[in-house]
Amino acid sequence: MFRFENPTYLFLLIVLPVLIALFIGSNLRRKRNLKTYGDPDLLKNMMPEVSSLRYKLKFWLTFAALFFLILVAARPQFGTKMETIKRQGIETVIALDISNSMLAQDVAPSRLEKSKKIIAKLVDEMQDDKIGLIVFAGEAFIQLPITSDFISAKMFLETIEPNLITTQGTDIRAAINMATRSFTPREDVGRAIIIITDGENHEGGAEEAAKAAAEKGMMVYVLGVGSPEGAPIPGDKANEYRKDKEGNVIVTRLNEQMCQEIAKAGGGAYIRVDNTNAAQKLLQKEIDKLAKADLETTVYSDFDEQFQVLAWIALVLLALEMLILLKKNPLFKNIKLFRDEKA
Repeated sequence: MFRFENPTYLFLLIVLPVLIALFIGSNLRRKRNLKTYGDPDLLKNMMPEVSSLRYKLKFWLTFAALFFLILVAARPQFGTKMETIKRQGIETVIALDISNSMLAQDVAPSRLEKSKKIIAKLVDEMQDDKIGLIVFAGEAFIQLPITSDFISAKMFLETIEPNLITTQGTDIRAAINMATRSFTPREDVGRAIIIITDGENHEGGAEEAAKAAAEKGMMVYVLGVGSPEGAPIPGDKANEYRKDKEGNVIVTRLNEQMCQEIAKAGGGAYIRVDNTNAAQKLLQKEIDKLAKADLETTVYSDFDEQFQVLAWIALVLLALEMLILLKKNPLFKNIKLFRDEKA
């Protein structure tokens, strides 16, 4: 595929027809001026060293050089060829709890925002891996299919808010089951399912789902976000908290025991998320233990710059223009190109 990196410079090509018009007008005016002095053929014999062909040739050489220089400024490029390359990596699917309880602020700035920061840092550490993203509350859905496009992964991550799912709850089983179906068909690659949750409103069946995933070679890790002491859930207005039907402020607590049991059933590890960066470091160590295999990835090759050839052509044309004199060179008087012609 061909393109110009700076196509705006192509508007300068509008100048070229103007230059041609000025050149033609200059020639016509020159011929009229010669006629005012006498017979053109007689004047030509009186100035045998003058060559109108050289004058025209110098103009067209300069014209062509300017044309190529404009193309150089526009930076012509070839590229975007698709190719499949092999990389060493693992596949990771992250299931993020986005229930309302994740808005609690016992982990700053909130459980959800802290979780998103951990995911972003994990993505930054990835090189040849693949990542998928699932969000869940009372139900689960795929936010980002498994991919090696880490830029898109971080873009999707920024859009995650609890209002993406209207059904409240924490159905970890649904998230794990969906994660097991999200990997590529390959079996010779390390696979990790990372559940990030506070464990509240557990719907049941999560341990069985984690165990089934482990039997398929998928390690299940659980990041517990929050504190056992708990914290109120912010409401829709500032300085307000969510309340139950009786009007009592709802306090959400980390269900640490449940998180540990899921991680144990899934053959992975449980990691407590607090206000430090310890959880991120521990998770990275666990991920690094997984076996890496060759992952085939379809990528686009970069655009290659092509202006160098055009720049050399312009340089040669300008050099020729400088070497050609307006007057005939006696050394080339017998060469047909430089013989006298009518002015």
